[in-house]
Amino acid sequence: MSNDEKIATPVVADEVKTNNKDVAEEKQQLIEESTTNKTNENEAAAAAETNGKTQQVDATAAEPAAADAAASAKETPVAKAPKPTVHKIDFEKDVVYLYQFSRTANIPSPSCFCLKVETWLRMAGIKYQNVDHKLKFRSSKGQLPFVELNGEEIADSAVIIKEVGRHFNSDMDSHLSAEQRSVAHATTAMLENHFHWIDVWWRSKNPDSMLDGYKMDLKHMTDSKMPAALLKLVYRMTFRRKALKKVRATGIGVHTADEIIKMGQDDLQVLIDTLGDKPYFFGDEPTILDVVVFSNVAQLVVVDKQVAHPLRDWMLENGNNLVQHFEKIKEKYYPDWEEMCQTLDLNTHLPKPPAPVQEAEKKEQNGETKVDAKEVSATAATTDKEEEKEKQVEDEKEKETTEEKSATEAEEKPKETN
Repeated sequence: MSNDEKIATPVVADEVKTNNKDVAEEKQQLIEESTTNKTNENEAAAAAETNGKTQQVDATAAEPAAADAAASAKETPVAKAPKPTVHKIDFEKDVVYLYQFSRTANIPSPSCFCLKVETWLRMAGIKYQNVDHKLKFRSSKGQLPFVELNGEEIADSAVIIKEVGRHFNSDMDSHLSAEQRSVAHATTAMLENHFHWIDVWWRSKNPDSMLDGYKMDLKHMTDSKMPAALLKLVYRMTFRRKALKKVRATGIGVHTADEIIKMGQDDLQVLIDTLGDKPYFFGDEPTILDVVVFSNVAQLVVVDKQVAHPLRDWMLENGNNLVQHFEKIKEKYYPDWEEMCQTLDLNTHLPKPPAPVQEAEKKEQNGETKVDAKEVSATAATTDKEEEKEKQVEDEKEKETTEEKSATEAEEKPKETN
């Protein structure tokens, strides 16, 4: 064998090897492409199958969901009417319903704020009615007094006067100057934010004196079934604790008793000097300041004389004009003061409705009529008997007279014959 062939043989061998390698690579590439295609087809099929199943599940799940929605729509209860925000549902239009403390035996209200609102309503000539709630209700602000007007609640005495006055177009301060309004505002703030808490301090320090001084009937005020002695004990403990806490929060409670009394005297002296010899604080007609002063001074004046009260005694000695101011308003706007304190009736100012015992009275009248008929019949029977007796007596007398006449005639006949 020649070298060329030796040489050619390896070359051919190399070509064969190369060709075989390319074929192998192409074959491997075809196998890979085929595998890839199959994988893609399997993934596509799986995705399609999954998508179909998902759609089927969604469709299946949607059916009960729709059914539940329809059922819930049918079973949904009708919305209930909103709970009323007022206590007086059957209210009369433009009548103010006043919620306050109960009466006591010597003052319409032991609260200066409640007395303030009622006095203002009377001065303004606004129709109102007290609601006897036995201290069961408070305003949405947690206060007394509050009023209800045309189905809406109004709380806080200052807000009540402002809002109700606007509704009825009533402003007792309309004639005041800017300076007078400022004086009224400052004096009112002094009384309600300072002097009032001095009064609360005295009450909380002397709960028994408070109950006796205002002649408070706790059972009537609260409509409680608790024994009076126990009720008084509970009231004394709870009121004292809560009131002292509030008084201390104002800053007044940290002072000594003598210092607090002196503060109260200073406040009263401001009123004495401002009023002077005028009938009212700003002239001949009362204003809201007169209402505020009246309702605070009243809390001192009415305290029973048997109960010691340093501020009352000081005012009676030094503030004669304040006492006269109180008496003037009381006589003019509370002609029923004595009646309400005696009866504890909250609405002595209203005309009394027809007595609900008319039917009972009719029955009584019918009963009396029946009794009268019986008496008449009995009297008639008695009269008949008496008449019969009288007739019998008359008959007997006539019989006797006839017999006498017959006897006389018999005696006279023989004489005539002779």
